[in-house]
Amino acid sequence: MSAFLFVLGIPLVGALILALVGQRDYARNINVALSLGTFLAAAALTAQIISNGPQFAWDKLFFIDPLNVFLVTLTAFVGFTTSIFSRPYMRVEQDHGKMTPNRMRLYFSMYQLFSFTMLLALTTNSMGMLWVAMEAATLTTVLLVSIYRTPASLEAAWKYFILCGVGIAQALFGTILLYMAAERAIGDGSHALLWTNLEAVKTQLNPTIMSLAFVFLLLGYGTKVGLVPVHNWLPDAHAEGPTPISAVLSGLLLNVALYAVIRCKVLTDGALHTRFAGDLMIGFGLLSAVAGAFFIYRQKDVKRMFAYSSIEHMGLMTFAFGMGGPVANFAGLLHMTLHSLVKSAIFFAVGHAAQKAGSQLMEDIRGLIKVSPSVGWGLMLGSLAILGMPPFGVFASEFLILTTAMRDFPWATPFLLLTLGVGFAGIFSRVQPMVFGHTTLKPLAHPPSLLPVFAHLGLGLMLGLYIPPYLDAWYQQAARMMGG
Repeated sequence: MSAFLFVLGIPLVGALILALVGQRDYARNINVALSLGTFLAAAALTAQIISNGPQFAWDKLFFIDPLNVFLVTLTAFVGFTTSIFSRPYMRVEQDHGKMTPNRMRLYFSMYQLFSFTMLLALTTNSMGMLWVAMEAATLTTVLLVSIYRTPASLEAAWKYFILCGVGIAQALFGTILLYMAAERAIGDGSHALLWTNLEAVKTQLNPTIMSLAFVFLLLGYGTKVGLVPVHNWLPDAHAEGPTPISAVLSGLLLNVALYAVIRCKVLTDGALHTRFAGDLMIGFGLLSAVAGAFFIYRQKDVKRMFAYSSIEHMGLMTFAFGMGGPVANFAGLLHMTLHSLVKSAIFFAVGHAAQKAGSQLMEDIRGLIKVSPSVGWGLMLGSLAILGMPPFGVFASEFLILTTAMRDFPWATPFLLLTLGVGFAGIFSRVQPMVFGHTTLKPLAHPPSLLPVFAHLGLGLMLGLYIPPYLDAWYQQAARMMGG
């Protein structure tokens, strides 16, 4: 398990290194190198799990299986590409006076620490350690969202801290209830909260206690997923924080929180033998998808608009995992992958566009196809991809979710169609003038580096046309593990 040690060790040590030298010009390169090392370690870990099956580490405190190693690889990859995007983006922010050397040091060190907390949450076998990692991710994100030190960013960070603090407190109470149920079946001690131990005796867990525990865990971790009505922090955090942080928040942290909910659902389903947990997820997921789509129409800030799009898509994923079953779980995992890739690509393009226009207001961003064709096409293609236009992969995942709902939950089909239609019209009607509208700005002298944008969109296109056999088998195995 040497690869696993590097997966957690590189970002943790990297945070310490960048806390010392993060204000130097070469810190950007160190951040990229560390993120690349983490991604390579995650790829090696994935190869080990595929070859040898699930593995434990450090006296069963950590557990890696096909479900979480898939998310570890995705997290490390998007973290790496975002670090590449951060390199020129944060240099421009520093040139504009938004970032001081001390803020740059805080940014780079917290970026690596944020990666560590997400990877820790994904790989830990302890439900208690999972809660600690999610709380640590909250604290690091607060510092990243407030890094500009403007009144708006400080307000967004404060709102994020308060709402997610309340949510994480509910998750703590749910974890305590989970321990109460485990104590009766396993006995006391720290091993009672190991997920593998809980999964082995899930049919013996007290149904009443597990029902209460799941409600608190869903509300608690659901706050960090961005589920309505506990979503209010998300648009502000996306709009006021640096664009690279918007990308990893939307593309990664929301996935990690949903992963925590899925792990809890597996235990609750085993204890209750009913659809209680799945029905709750269906309800919150559908509400979030519909509300997120309609909120898009009220936005004037481009990053807030795509933040509400994230709420819509996290709602679709929650709905899919709530339905359960091999097909719905497969669709949820595929949608999770594609949303991470495409939405982060969109934020990369939006970041360059907002820097050029000097504003995040959509009415101030016009004619990107003339000012910077690569940014304009990146934003347009990314928007079409996230809206589910074929042949991009989001079409395939949404089609699977919709057809499964038609078969198993036909009453939900009109709400899903309404969500997809409203979301499409809301985003497309605003992105089209941003890309093709009239502008008097001159073209950029040098095109920005958009390799991460088109790399992500290329992967999103590939998954719409062809899913490699080993990746398909990976999804299917993880989908079966979730049951339902």
